[in-house]
Amino acid sequence: MWVYILKRLLLMIPTLFGVLLLTFVVIQFVPGGPVDQYLAEARAGGGTGAEGGSVYRGAQGVDPQRLEQIKALYGFDKPAHERFFQMLGQFARFDLGTSFFQNKAVSELVIEKLPVSISLGLWTFFISYLVAVPLGVAKAVRAGTRFDLVTTLLVLVGYAIPGFVLGVALLVIFGGQLQWFPLRGLTSSNWEELTWGARIVDYLWHITLPVTAMVLGSFAVTTMLTKNAFLEEIRKQYVMTARAKGLSERQVMWKHVFRNALIPIVTGFPAAFIGAFFAGSLLIETLFSLDGLGLLSYESVIRRDYPVVMGTLFLFTLIGLVTKLISDLCYVWVDPRVKFD
Repeated sequence: MWVYILKRLLLMIPTLFGVLLLTFVVIQFVPGGPVDQYLAEARAGGGTGAEGGSVYRGAQGVDPQRLEQIKALYGFDKPAHERFFQMLGQFARFDLGTSFFQNKAVSELVIEKLPVSISLGLWTFFISYLVAVPLGVAKAVRAGTRFDLVTTLLVLVGYAIPGFVLGVALLVIFGGQLQWFPLRGLTSSNWEELTWGARIVDYLWHITLPVTAMVLGSFAVTTMLTKNAFLEEIRKQYVMTARAKGLSERQVMWKHVFRNALIPIVTGFPAAFIGAFFAGSLLIETLFSLDGLGLLSYESVIRRDYPVVMGTLFLFTLIGLVTKLISDLCYVWVDPRVKFD
């Protein structure tokens, strides 16, 4: 077991290197880098830029020496390979760098945006599994009945509707026309003045629409996986033996079938838990004006804020690799028959 874990940890190093190298190479060919962004903002007349005070006068052009100073400010005075290995050295120390345009450490920005993503992720994860697993069990027990057919149709329709399309519909109907829910943010403007009870109600009032938009399509896969896993276990010989011994259907389902059928679902918990935080929330966060990690990544790409892009990529890739390892180890924990040796 420990040899297997060590091998997986060592394999993370070339995987991380490959992801970072590929992204870094692509970035070198993307037009409109940080220097161009700096000059564009200066031409617009608002730009203090990263140096905080110098105003670019676009009508007079840019002095070559001044341009070299701007390149040095962002580190572009060095060759690409030198910048790449310098970045790797920082990441090895878990130093994610400093944002070009926000003058903050990338780790600080991630921590600032994390509460919003955690809110969406936790609610999405728990509601999805609390609905999907019981629904999947009910569908397996009633396989082929009208209940099974109707719920399958509803689940597949919900899965087919993109989350952002559903979010727009929810905003228009319940936020615009009926005005039952707010259109943006996680809290009201008078949040600090509310009591604790009122804060909880206000938070739930704001989170309802974005969570609904994320949840509806996310539990379809888990529902069908649960159903198929239970159907597969129900047809096995040990279930027939348990029934022949006179056990009730409830005892057969919950004492014998339940544990074995949940193996593929439980082992997917870590990946689903982490994925709910870092995946699929960009459009929802943008649509509902939620300042989370998805919106941070999107704005960083648009503004060519490369330290934020590469730092968050490194962090999310590392978390994904560790989560995948934990998911694989869960197989041994749930099913003792699995041996990695």
